[in-house]
Amino acid sequence: MAIIDFKAAQKWAKVPKNIQQLIIKNVFCSKCGVTTIVEYTINNDKFGILLKGKCKKCGNDVRRLVEDE
Repeated sequence: MAIIDFKAAQKWAKVPKNIQQLIIKNVFCSKCGVTTIVEYTINNDKFGILLKGKCKKCGNDVRRLVEDE
C-alpha cells in the first residue's frame, strides 16, 4: 500500500482492521469479477476513500470506494 493522501490515510486508519481486509478482498474486476486489490494507493474522494490498485488475478486496474459514514 502506498500513501499518497494523508487525510485519506487518517480516514482509512479509523476503519477496523478486519473490515479493511474485507474491503481489500472484495473488489470488482471487469475481467475476473470479485477479486483482491493489490499494489493500491489510498486517495481522498468527495464521497470517502478511494482505493486504486491492481487485480490480484490478472493485473487489471481496479478501484474500490469506501464511503464516508
